[in-house]
Amino acid sequence: MCKFLRYFFYKNFAFTLCHFWYAFFCGFSAQTLLEAGFIAVYNLFYTSLPVLAMAYFDQDVKPFYAHKYPNLYHPGHKSLFFNYRQFTISALQGFVTSMVLFMIPMGAYHDKTDDYGLVLADHYLFGSVVATILVIVVTAQVALDTSYWTVWNHITIWGSLVFYFILTFFYNYVFKGQHIGSLATAMADTTFWFTTLLTTVVLLLPVVAWRFYKVDVHPTLTDKAKLVQRNARIRHKGESGLPRPFSGRRSRRSVRSGYAFAHSEGFGRLITSGRIMREVGGTVGGRGKVHNGIPQPRPYNNNSNSVGKSSSSFLPHSLSKSKMAFMSQAKTSSTALTPPQPMEVGEPTTPDYPGIPLAD
Repeated sequence: MCKFLRYFFYKNFAFTLCHFWYAFFCGFSAQTLLEAGFIAVYNLFYTSLPVLAMAYFDQDVKPFYAHKYPNLYHPGHKSLFFNYRQFTISALQGFVTSMVLFMIPMGAYHDKTDDYGLVLADHYLFGSVVATILVIVVTAQVALDTSYWTVWNHITIWGSLVFYFILTFFYNYVFKGQHIGSLATAMADTTFWFTTLLTTVVLLLPVVAWRFYKVDVHPTLTDKAKLVQRNARIRHKGESGLPRPFSGRRSRRSVRSGYAFAHSEGFGRLITSGRIMREVGGTVGGRGKVHNGIPQPRPYNNNSNSVGKSSSSFLPHSLSKSKMAFMSQAKTSSTALTPPQPMEVGEPTTPDYPGIPLAD
């Protein structure tokens, strides 16, 4: 109900004060900017149903959370949703909206002509442009104020916009209204669409930015309850098997490593610590054969039987228990994914297949 009252004052201030600004350009002759038919049905057809639907169906949180958090009723008891301060804010917003609604189209259509030289700065066309932008802006504002969307909210909000154009064309062409053809002539020019978009963005973007700031920096108890309700709904969707929303947060990388289909932790921590290079390098000692001044690596047979024999032949007897344990793990671990080492110069090139003993 408080939203209904605030919006009602806002839309009527924005509608009425357009005539105030026009008085400075018509010599205070009491000539109205908008058509008499539009003035009669503005509150009856164009802007009444959306705000009534919002007052009837809108809710901040579900009844379960309203009973769970009884402090949500505290602002209503203290008249924090509608008081002199809230009324002043709605009146100032309507005042600024009316000024922007009038000034931007006035600047766009001042001495305006189309591509064929037709003058588009007449009173009827200008009034039709301002009336159309007024209906679009106040309808978009009630859409921003709606927290709980139902099918009736969609019908009344978007249906009001469609009904405005239908009724305007029907009245002007069937009943021969004073503004016949003015709106159609304005819509045929790109200036109308650019002016409508510019005015809507200028009026609604600060409202959206301010609300995002309030929710993010100074959230009320209602905002916190809405966040709890939204998180519960997302959690329920995840448990019910529905796809969860995308999260841009990157997962924490793990230092665990292992080969594919391994069931135990690999040597990721040992490799990243650098200890394996120091221990193995210091244990083996010496280097392989040298050919033309270039040290050659030791031959490696990718056979599980030969690995155990060759690996035990060069281990010194002074190894510690930890080093022996590590080397024993190296014996029993699978070497199927270990890259083959280059052979020494002069040795025959015998094919080496894992698990198949070499021919004598």
